[in-house]
Amino acid sequence: IPILSNILMSAEGDRLSLTATDLDIEATDAAEAKVKKSGAVTAPAQTLFDVVRKLPEGSEIALELAENRLTISSGRSRFALPTLPASDFQTMAKEASATKFDIEAADLRRLIDKTRFAISTEETRYYLNGIYFHEVAAGSLLRAVATDGHRLAQAQVALPKGAKGMPGIII
Repeated sequence: IPILSNILMSAEGDRLSLTATDLDIEATDAAEAKVKKSGAVTAPAQTLFDVVRKLPEGSEIALELAENRLTISSGRSRFALPTLPASDFQTMAKEASATKFDIEAADLRRLIDKTRFAISTEETRYYLNGIYFHEVAAGSLLRAVATDGHRLAQAQVALPKGAKGMPGIII
């Protein structure tokens, strides 16, 4: 699907959001921007990456859309990329999560390091291709569990503030 090789760029307010997907995984990021006119468009991700990567660190970049071409300007450099309509870009369904919490990086690293060896790599058992995070012991622990059907690994840390009542998820 040609649109999957593109990145969705949405400008609104003082933010530029970038979204890429392969319909299995979606990555989104945003940055501050001076937006003169709100809108959204898609452009070839690899070409955009190659252009931006070669610009000097800290360069100011201007994006302008006209006649289905995205013009990227920085200093004396000027590039024109073909675009596809943003309406053709397929994003994954966004479900609002009622649970949000912060966890110390060391705790998350420990949970992953202690369980990742048991994650299954079989594609037919996709539900075993991750680590199951859930709340246990009457809301006092966050546990991570992984298995490949032969090995079982678990690790736990004190439940982070705000994680009480979280649903179990496989990451």
